[in-house]
Amino acid sequence: MGLVTTALAAERLNVLLICVDDLKPALGCYGDPHAKTPQIDRLATRGMVFRRSYVNQAVCAPSRNALMTGLRPDQIGVYDLATWFRHGARDAVTVSQCFIKAGYHAESLGKVYHRGHGNVIDPASWSVPFWNPSGGNPAAVTTGGPKPPPDAILKPRSQPNGRPRGPAWGWPDAPDADFADGKTARHAVERLTALAQSDRPFFLGVGFFRPHLPFVVPKRYWDMFDPAKLPVPPPDVALPRNAPSFAGHDSGELRAYSDIQATGPLTPEQARTMVHGYYASTAFVDAQIGVVLDALDRLDLWKRTIVVLWGDHGWHLGDHGLWCKHTKFEQATRNPLIIAAPGRRAGSTSDALVETVDLYPTLCALAKLSPPAGLPGRSLVPILDDPARQIQDAVFHVYPRTTPQGPGLGRAVRTVRHRYVEWRAWKSGEVVGRELYDYQDDPAETENLAERPESAGLVRELAARIAALGPAKRPVQKDPTLVEPANAQ
Repeated sequence: MGLVTTALAAERLNVLLICVDDLKPALGCYGDPHAKTPQIDRLATRGMVFRRSYVNQAVCAPSRNALMTGLRPDQIGVYDLATWFRHGARDAVTVSQCFIKAGYHAESLGKVYHRGHGNVIDPASWSVPFWNPSGGNPAAVTTGGPKPPPDAILKPRSQPNGRPRGPAWGWPDAPDADFADGKTARHAVERLTALAQSDRPFFLGVGFFRPHLPFVVPKRYWDMFDPAKLPVPPPDVALPRNAPSFAGHDSGELRAYSDIQATGPLTPEQARTMVHGYYASTAFVDAQIGVVLDALDRLDLWKRTIVVLWGDHGWHLGDHGLWCKHTKFEQATRNPLIIAAPGRRAGSTSDALVETVDLYPTLCALAKLSPPAGLPGRSLVPILDDPARQIQDAVFHVYPRTTPQGPGLGRAVRTVRHRYVEWRAWKSGEVVGRELYDYQDDPAETENLAERPESAGLVRELAARIAALGPAKRPVQKDPTLVEPANAQ
């Protein structure tokens, strides 16, 4: 490319999008006193921490589809892990595609889109084929770890690759670089080094797998914590009073592992190890993110790179008697979001309500690009300039469930004070359940207020907010005329 293009590239901001699987706001910069996350906290000093950020569905693939397409799951019609989003939004221009059209080079390393379960990595989103670390993690070492009850029935399931699942946790004494996330971080450094010398601006997506199960990370990260001092919920916690039974689940994702009983609560020892493992895994991925941030320092890229850290959803750590995600409760739907952009406020926080689909128009605004028409999200740039600014008074998310009337969908609206959930059966279209929580008076979601007479007016008001979105798109069937790329994983 010539000098004109090189000069143009120097004026254009790069994008580094860091996606972290199953990362809840259990971080130092979010006020968690137990977290050991100095690298993410370091990123927070360079940007803005969004303390009220929410995903559009608390499960990997639909959440990532919302991130990349700027469309909510109920606009696409994909609510599962296995369906390529283009079966529901064939002509969507993804955010990285938008940047490619503007002359950017776009790459994906690790888990940006969801991999596995038959899903595919959208080839149009990237300038080159996606990169994924080869080989598995070191074998789990669980000597001395908690065991299931002696009479427990175990029903471990296979991984998407067909191999049997092992234990839910482990602490091998191995270097970070032997683990998939360690490999991803180090490859990201290589790519940043090369891209920094290019005469084209770049959009680089870097996806980390931990703290997703299994909690198998180097022993030194487990050793950072005294498990006796970590917050473990009491064994008698349950779903909110008066909540529909289908609002929760049986923590089936966890029960797929070889050392977790198929039914019943975890033992106190198992629960404590789960919490310990989550914090250890978060500390491990924090260190890998630090490797990438060090490269930004060394390459002097901060002054021309937008850096976003985004968790694809939250995670239940025994609250409501639940483990993992897959709900519409606060612990599953609230995610960490940090944006550091050249020329914007550093070391600031915002309590504005934001949702994942807001990131697409935000990145476009920061890079001075025009997003496609019709996206539901709103640019967060006004908030980046003024932390006290509010751009919306509600955000939205969904989750599918089997209801007493068959398969259905829960659609939720979250305001500063309340969350209202409306469950409808697909076949009849009827409302089969409602939930209403007041986070001012009941931040732990202990009681569903939807059926109280005094809640009727608020329920009508919030139901109207959901209705204004239009009907939810039914789960899409695969389009036989759409040829899937040969990269299913």
